[in-house]
Amino acid sequence: METRQLGQLWPVSELTIGGGGLGQIWGKTDRTEAVATLKAAIDAGITLIDMAPLYGRGEAERVVGDAFGGKLPDSVRITTKCFLGSPPADKVREKLDLALTRSFNATQLDRVDLFFLHSNICPDNYTYMHNTEYQDRFATQWSLYVEQVIPAMEALKAQGRIGAWGITGTGLPRSIMEALRSEMPPSAVQAVTNLMDSAGDMRNYEEPAEPRNIIRTAKNNSVGVLGIRAVQAGALTHEIDRDLPEGSTERLDYLKAAPYRALCAQLGANPAILAHQYALSMEGVDTVILGVKNRQELKEIVDAVNEGPIDPEVKRKIDELRLNFQIPRMPIDDPDTDEMGIS
Repeated sequence: METRQLGQLWPVSELTIGGGGLGQIWGKTDRTEAVATLKAAIDAGITLIDMAPLYGRGEAERVVGDAFGGKLPDSVRITTKCFLGSPPADKVREKLDLALTRSFNATQLDRVDLFFLHSNICPDNYTYMHNTEYQDRFATQWSLYVEQVIPAMEALKAQGRIGAWGITGTGLPRSIMEALRSEMPPSAVQAVTNLMDSAGDMRNYEEPAEPRNIIRTAKNNSVGVLGIRAVQAGALTHEIDRDLPEGSTERLDYLKAAPYRALCAQLGANPAILAHQYALSMEGVDTVILGVKNRQELKEIVDAVNEGPIDPEVKRKIDELRLNFQIPRMPIDDPDTDEMGIS
């Protein structure tokens, strides 16, 4: 499998194995199959494992512990995350440390290569359009991020418990881009990377999503990009394989993506596989995180990616569907913008 440079960190495989499928979030599997799938991913040349305590309430990280017994294979690296929110300032380090300790206990490791702040980042006193009453649970205010999170992350680096730190780029786009341009930027960002430019139910703000602006900003500032939601939580597959409430964003995206599935039928292509190939073709993306839950899903995507990049003509036809159309805050293709833009 080909490798790409992850920002200023290290080369990684163009595919990353994620914890969502292994943690049984994206459909039914079991521990035995998840362990076998993780081992098969490493055997296939995948060199990065993306984890979090919240994937299956620790199940995904326990899969890592069962698979490798506390010692990762040579050249394999691992990430984990903390869903911080906006706790009192004096509790930030404690919460980050507790999340990391839980990950260590589950994975049987004593260090991770990348530790992500998995909360939204938003301006102080910002009010979200959706789930306003819960926003302190999922969103970290800017002053807390600058004054508490960054120093705490740097302290964990100094202690040798983490190799580097990053952010999940699903918060308010202008705040994410400000973080990427700051004097103390993260080493990596997890950014939405799909042909719809949709974060689905992860988006709680009213403003337009700007995933391609976020990716471009990251690359302009030497921040590594890990692509997430390549199939938009199932919306870009043949059929969503779990129960979803009527009116959920994922179900609405699935309906919106009907022209994409029709195009795949004309091409004789599997929508999920083609969606991953599209994500890998997006400029600035270093690696795409897989949400596979079994060896068959893994093999299909790995085999397709190893065959080479997406056909440019196929990519053009997908883009012509305009499934990612929205009114951006600024033109996404303008390389010369002011500080509120993407430079």
